[in-house]
Amino acid sequence: MRDKSLDFLKTLVNTPSPTAYESRGQRVWLDYVGKHADETFSDAYGNCVAVLNKGGGPRIMLAGHADEIAMTINFIDDKGFIYVKKVGGIDAAITKAQRVTIHAKGGPVRGVVGNVAPHLSKADNDRKLPQMHDLFIDIGVGSKKEADKLVRVGDMITLVDEFEMLRGDLAIARAFDNRIGTWAVAETLRLLADDKKKLNVEICAVSNIMEETGLFGARQIAYSLKPDVALVVDVTHATDYPTVSKIMHGDIKVGHGPTITHGGPNHREVVARLEAVAAKSKIALQHETTSATSGTDTDVIFWTRGGIPSALISLPNRYMHSPVEVVSLKDLQQIPELMAAFCLSVKAGEEFRVKI
Repeated sequence: MRDKSLDFLKTLVNTPSPTAYESRGQRVWLDYVGKHADETFSDAYGNCVAVLNKGGGPRIMLAGHADEIAMTINFIDDKGFIYVKKVGGIDAAITKAQRVTIHAKGGPVRGVVGNVAPHLSKADNDRKLPQMHDLFIDIGVGSKKEADKLVRVGDMITLVDEFEMLRGDLAIARAFDNRIGTWAVAETLRLLADDKKKLNVEICAVSNIMEETGLFGARQIAYSLKPDVALVVDVTHATDYPTVSKIMHGDIKVGHGPTITHGGPNHREVVARLEAVAAKSKIALQHETTSATSGTDTDVIFWTRGGIPSALISLPNRYMHSPVEVVSLKDLQQIPELMAAFCLSVKAGEEFRVKI
């Protein structure tokens, strides 16, 4: 991966972007794509778009969601301890004993999620998994009055962990879900800008909001843009580590390439084209299937305005929705290469329709 692209990924991942409060990360994204786009803009709720080859056709939307799972302050007790609600699929069990940042109006406030020492707990066989309402955050104050000077109900909270290389091309971060998606669509735009003379289509690269709590941003921006085709980038569960059942969840390995999904909202002809350009570009693909929906933005984009031919491309991710998500940068780099090849393969005026 080129140095500037890696620096962009690190900055994206390390910039807190909790659901519904994505603006800091969106600024980072817009500043990067603006160098390669014909125009950029954002809408009322903060979905961001970069357009290349405006007026070309068909219009292809490349979408990744900008938000990360988080917590929000729900209650502050008399001693200044903070109780929370979850925002998205955060796991209470792995959130205990973590450092956190509270994004307060006056600036970031450091806190720790309290954890009772084993010496003071009941016997192991009496323990139960904590629920979100069991968690409390200590910000080092002695009263609610002191806490109220620093934070308030509704402030968002993210974990502190940031980008780090593990070994070889494997990287660790708390928010690869789904900064890798917004990175990938930005990198696709960069690659296509270098080949713009060969491009027939209009490209709308999208960094959309509020996926983790209901796929809301994708619904908004797909309706507004009216794309003819959509490629969605997200993470998928790698199953190449202990205790995960391949029989139940498929055989997906980190380091063996991105995945494409079959079934559900994934349009057969779009998927077939992705497979064809991957083979031509010598990009190895892994395959997964869904019996109904995918749990990604693809689920809401494909039925917008009577149906948008859509496909999901995913990055294998170990330990999803944790502060130690592990991905392969080699796998990641192949995603914008695949999407760029797809876009360059589409002819002027081409339509993707199921053959009857």
